[in-house]
Amino acid sequence: MSPRTPPVASRLPHVGTTIFTVMSALAHERGAINLGQGFPDFDCDPALVDQVCAALRAGHNQYPPMAGVPVLREAVAAKIETLYGRRYDAGAEITITAGATQAILTAILAAVHPGDEVIVLEPCYDSYAPNIELAGGRIVRVPLVPRSFRPDFERIAAALGPRTRMIVVNSPHNPGAVVWTRAEMERLAALLAPTDTLLVSDEVYEHMVFDGAPHVSAASIPELAARAFVVSSFGKTYHVTGWKVGTVAAPAALTAEFRKVHQFNVFTVNTPMQHGLARYMADARPYLELPAFYQRKRDLFRAGLARTPLVALPSQGSYFQVVDYSAVSALPEAEFCQWLTREAGVAAIPLAAFYAGGFEQRLARLCFAKRDETLAAALERLQRLQRLQ
Repeated sequence: MSPRTPPVASRLPHVGTTIFTVMSALAHERGAINLGQGFPDFDCDPALVDQVCAALRAGHNQYPPMAGVPVLREAVAAKIETLYGRRYDAGAEITITAGATQAILTAILAAVHPGDEVIVLEPCYDSYAPNIELAGGRIVRVPLVPRSFRPDFERIAAALGPRTRMIVVNSPHNPGAVVWTRAEMERLAALLAPTDTLLVSDEVYEHMVFDGAPHVSAASIPELAARAFVVSSFGKTYHVTGWKVGTVAAPAALTAEFRKVHQFNVFTVNTPMQHGLARYMADARPYLELPAFYQRKRDLFRAGLARTPLVALPSQGSYFQVVDYSAVSALPEAEFCQWLTREAGVAAIPLAAFYAGGFEQRLARLCFAKRDETLAAALERLQRLQRLQ
């Protein structure tokens, strides 16, 4: 008999090539400026690289503790206490992860059992639903208010039921660039209080909040912190997305279950980078100055967009800008973004990609975490767009 590869019943039969891969490939093929990719095109602080290099030379090159290097966990706990007023025990309640995406998957696998329901608020980051499917859970999709992307608490309340095990919330929001207010977080806490529903609070853009508004972490609301896995990302904060290092803060009982899964899906995370990050965190200025750093880029980008036919929706946080292209084209979102890449030389992501089955609003997401010259070149191309006649 000839060699044969046995068939595999897919755990994710509906997952194919994502729109992000499609648009990045098209941008590369056409030489377009890629504002679809959600990561910086500039380097991190050389001092951070120096700290990692020093850790390498100091011999921090073997396995660290499964939960993360203690000095880094202590630094994370101290930062959360300073910013949000809750003291997590670094030994029992802080875990270092291989990026925020792994953290979210691990939290879901740790807590969600077959048949459990998990609420996601659409539009949402594309890993949430496959994570729930891998755990055997049932996805309950609740739309955010169209175009404003604010939570619809009547719909959330209606979706909560006896099978609801978890809800996933993201603020600052990707793709909508909305920041939840304290009143909204407290209303969520009141909704969840009589239930056994857990919370995954995806806060990877926590330090990208603009116009003087605060980031309201789930850690700062005691009723939410008691039931939450609070997820953050060094990659987003320090412009090193390729390092894939994140954190999870959760009560000890939740962390114990989280680590049972964590130790068997990644076990632990890059040792010298953990030591380098811990030393770099001794100076709070890099993350305290991040709102002003990205607000300047946002304002520069929005000023340029004002000279195009694209209409910029509010951008309160993250490093994304949603635009309404109705004045330019009647094409569906995916087709418009491909047209924009081919004809205008700027790549964007359709908002419909963040909804199951798509939801057409003639909106596209652009990323302004780019060098000023990259943004200027992209804006020059976008300013040549013509309005519909």
